[in-house]
Amino acid sequence: MQRLFFVLLVLISFIQCSNSKKSPTKISDPTAKEPGAPVQVVVGAEQLDLLLPKIKGKNVALVVNYTATVGNTHLADTLKSRGVTIKKILAPEHGFRGNAANGEHVKDGFDTKTGLAVISLYGNNRKPTAEQLADVDVIIYDIQDVGVRFFTYISTLHYVMEACAENGKKLIVLDRPNPNGSYIDGPVLSPEQKSFVGMHPVPVVHGMTVGEFAQMITGEGWLEGKKKCELEIIPLQNWRHSDEYSLPLRPSPNLPNDQAVKLYPSICFFEGTVLSLGRGTQFPFQVIGHPDLKNFDFQFTPVTIEGMAKNPPQENKLCYGLDLRQVAVPKKIELRYLLDMYKAFPDKEKFFIPFFERLAGNKILRQQIKDGLTEDQIRQTWQKDLDAYKEMRTKYLLYE
Repeated sequence: MQRLFFVLLVLISFIQCSNSKKSPTKISDPTAKEPGAPVQVVVGAEQLDLLLPKIKGKNVALVVNYTATVGNTHLADTLKSRGVTIKKILAPEHGFRGNAANGEHVKDGFDTKTGLAVISLYGNNRKPTAEQLADVDVIIYDIQDVGVRFFTYISTLHYVMEACAENGKKLIVLDRPNPNGSYIDGPVLSPEQKSFVGMHPVPVVHGMTVGEFAQMITGEGWLEGKKKCELEIIPLQNWRHSDEYSLPLRPSPNLPNDQAVKLYPSICFFEGTVLSLGRGTQFPFQVIGHPDLKNFDFQFTPVTIEGMAKNPPQENKLCYGLDLRQVAVPKKIELRYLLDMYKAFPDKEKFFIPFFERLAGNKILRQQIKDGLTEDQIRQTWQKDLDAYKEMRTKYLLYE
């Protein structure tokens, strides 16, 4: 009997040891997740174990704005605390701290918080000069984008890549999710409409992260003289194009929330008309209106808001129009707002302004609207170019 009892004890101990080997994660481990819990997206800037060895002993320039953060800590502060030598900040539209209004030129200067020199890449100088990069070994790009052709951060990316290619500098892109990355839509840019709000032959919604887009810029030979940029991407972890992603910070002063970011591809076309998109209100890119649309019930009055909207369209005028703050936004460009507002506008000859073609990326969309084409008819004219773009895009994807 005693011998049998001893054998049972040995067997129980063996089973317990075997089970403990199969479950190495301790219950008290704070990183352990419950089954089915959402996996946390890890952005490029969080992966210091990959980044720091690449910049050890190097002089670094940062192409960043206030969105280059992890939690409440800016990338510049993180790198300085790790002993990285940061020579300067290269700031895009809206500036390093994001307090410059749309279209407002950003001046060179010094950041009072970090003491770093800030060089503007929005204004007369959109590409870093050889002199500005002379004391730099590597450039790091970390800016939250929204995946839309006329959002100017990818134009800044292009010019930085071009400067790197011309001056033998390496560019490291710290990737971030694209909140509009789950679909591709809109007219593809025609070469004659190339400008700072559209530099590449891509659709309005291009369906790529900044890292993927950078690979496409150099891979397709879009840099001047078809030069190649020495490029390295620190990719995202735990993110797919189909994933919903809520931005932790507004990507620009006039995209204050997820609704504005989702509506942006569809209603930014109104920037090429005389209508207001709510710049100068607390809900920009979520309303549409004009003083002459008196048949609409919704009302708002644009005013100058420091750091957000300086002399906005229809300033200090009561506008009538649409409130889109609660509408469902599908994963496609909706032309119905543009078509409906054109039909409702009393003086159609004054509806469009020349900037419309730059945003549309072609000369025909304005005429299609004037001719009364339906949304489906207009969308059919995009399809051939969209199919060709989608095929090209597959070569540069980093994520499913």
